[in-house]
Amino acid sequence: MSNIIKFLESLIFRNRIVVLLVFLVATVFLGYQSSQLRLDAGFTKNIPLNHEYMQNYMKHVNDFGGANSILVSVCDTDGDIFNQNFFDTLKDVHDQLFFINGVDRSLVKSLFSSSTRFTEIVEGGFAGGPVIPADFNSSEQRGLDKVSSNIEKAGIVGSLVSDDYQCAMVTAKLLDLDPESGEKLDTLALADQLETQLRGQFESDDISIHIIGFAKMIGDVANGAKDVLVFFAIAIAITAVLVYFFCKSLMLTVLPLLCSIIAVIWQMGLLTLLGFGLDPMSILVPFLVFAIGISHGVQMINSVGKEVTKGSTSFNAAKLAFTTLLIPGGVALLSDTIGFMTLLVIDIGIIRELAITASMGVAVIILTNLLLLPVLMSFVKFSDKYKKKFAGKEDRADRFWDWIAACSSPKVAVVILVVTAVLFGFGWMQAQKMKIGDLHAGAPALHESSRYNQDTFLITDKYEISTDYLSILVEATKDACTSYDVMNAIDELQWRMSNIEGVQSAVSLASVAKIINAGYNEGNAKWRVLPRNQQTLVQDIARVDTSSGLLNGDCSVMPIILFMKDHKAETINRVVEAVKEYRVDFETPELQFKLASGPIGVMAAQNEAVDESQNPMMLYVFGAVILLCLISFKSLRATLAVVIPLYVVSVLAQALMTYLQIGLTVSTLPVIALGVGIGVDYGIYILSTMNHKLKAGMPVRQAYFEALKERGSAVLFTGATLAVGVSTWVFSSLKFQMDMGILLTFMFIVNMMGAIIVLPALASVFWRKQK
Repeated sequence: MSNIIKFLESLIFRNRIVVLLVFLVATVFLGYQSSQLRLDAGFTKNIPLNHEYMQNYMKHVNDFGGANSILVSVCDTDGDIFNQNFFDTLKDVHDQLFFINGVDRSLVKSLFSSSTRFTEIVEGGFAGGPVIPADFNSSEQRGLDKVSSNIEKAGIVGSLVSDDYQCAMVTAKLLDLDPESGEKLDTLALADQLETQLRGQFESDDISIHIIGFAKMIGDVANGAKDVLVFFAIAIAITAVLVYFFCKSLMLTVLPLLCSIIAVIWQMGLLTLLGFGLDPMSILVPFLVFAIGISHGVQMINSVGKEVTKGSTSFNAAKLAFTTLLIPGGVALLSDTIGFMTLLVIDIGIIRELAITASMGVAVIILTNLLLLPVLMSFVKFSDKYKKKFAGKEDRADRFWDWIAACSSPKVAVVILVVTAVLFGFGWMQAQKMKIGDLHAGAPALHESSRYNQDTFLITDKYEISTDYLSILVEATKDACTSYDVMNAIDELQWRMSNIEGVQSAVSLASVAKIINAGYNEGNAKWRVLPRNQQTLVQDIARVDTSSGLLNGDCSVMPIILFMKDHKAETINRVVEAVKEYRVDFETPELQFKLASGPIGVMAAQNEAVDESQNPMMLYVFGAVILLCLISFKSLRATLAVVIPLYVVSVLAQALMTYLQIGLTVSTLPVIALGVGIGVDYGIYILSTMNHKLKAGMPVRQAYFEALKERGSAVLFTGATLAVGVSTWVFSSLKFQMDMGILLTFMFIVNMMGAIIVLPALASVFWRKQK
């Protein structure tokens, strides 16, 4: 290995100008490519497509539409909806939504839809028609009174009209592909159209517009994600100031920042070359790449600075730093890369993209911060003033490092390990309480006060429907809806599910058929039952069109739709488990109750996929770290000394998530892996120095003291600097960024403390004979 490093050192430093030209050309090319990078959000990327629920969902998506829907509530701010201004605005909103590109026009529904009809019982049987007749004139009170009567007859209060008659709903399903271009639907562009062409155009002092749905949510997240650029700039500025105070050199401040920014540019350029966009939920990854780059860059300038202070030239100091840090830095970055790649085991598109984005960015740092940075530093001219400035610094720092080195003395080490064990035990018990899924109503990525979440709360409060619905797909034989036994089983399961806590309302073909049957019998409530006579049952069902979403063309699939109060993890789990428990009482070889469609079905599949992936992901992440440490250190003791603090911190981070009420979701699952990837760097740098000295027979305390002299200041500095940078995220307009800021601040600081305090205490035990 040493021969290979010597060969690389000779090759690179003899051809420094060529190396710089290659990096310059690559940076210009990838910089141009990165300028073409676009935010890319897609509904199917958030779906575990191979999950059983999603297989059922995709199987019937052509019959009932997808779960990617939009709800637009138009509300009168002064009174009820029965006035000319409101109905004129509602019609304009309906028409505008109908013509927005990407909307499935056959499934746009409101009071103005021809499919929105009423039925009433008259002397000769049934009569009915559209809720809003063709001759409706919103300026005439007679017309408004007629519509009011028709709404009552249609039974659409709570669905298309709010319970308090202040709002009316326009709903639509979205297509997966753009019908004009045939390309994947641009969700962010559609979200922008919803905002500008609906809310921007029609909201006024008298009318308020409220829009919810995945496309609108992800659009609001993308708008909030633009703030990330501001926080990125703040983090760079804070880091620059702190690096300058650390090294007291403008050039040594600029170079690691430059190399880390180049790593981010390369990462984004490579994403474009590979055909990827940057998902709004992955917008924080470039900062993490920058943070990891700074961590390794500071180690490099620290090593060069120390050698120069001792009298070495910048060229020789840079060569020595390269050969000294290539192995520990390379192992740390490979650990990060492989750790992030383990996220590929999670069968969700957005996480797999994040895995590729993060691992590619970290792999690039090997080139920019371990190769380019020492080459650039070899050209730096250090003045005598700089050398004098640090001449006595080492002696002053030795007293501090000697005090810290006490962590490796046996008596202190025992206390540290006992405290660590207690914290681990407490963290482990608390981490078991961590829940899978969202823990709050509304969109968890946004603050409760956000416009989107306020719209969600209003719609949930005023209607009996929302975007939070679950469809149980009832699969049977052809024309099964004409069988009393099949319809009765559907009705019974619907009734049981309606009584589950969290289910706001439910509808199925069976429940509608019962209403129609009562209508055929003078509206008598006693006849609101399923007729046992097949001809009567056929007569009832014949009035239900496939556009209702309650049956497919041959009546072999009939969903039971459950509208839920929220999409909290406990609500979803309770409802899904109830379906699994109750359906066994009704299922036969010819009649199956399949989970699941609808947005809640998607979330249930996501939650189960996250739950199934959590332990394997952690196993693979730590497995990769352990394997690379074993290869690098060739010592089980050294490997355990690095990994144990890392594992304790990951458990404590999970415990912190329970205290912050952050559930384990698609967006939060990767954070632990990212934290482990960043945290491993501290331990590897310190132990790589210690390990050489321990193998030479040096006592543990002395070996740790020497390691602190070489690496300690850089480890303490990077941990504190990066924590300060991400702590500014608590002011973000995105709740998930705020949560990530708190978690990453915790992991940066505590991982650094683990490497400085717990690692030497473990070394004191593992090498206890070396006194």
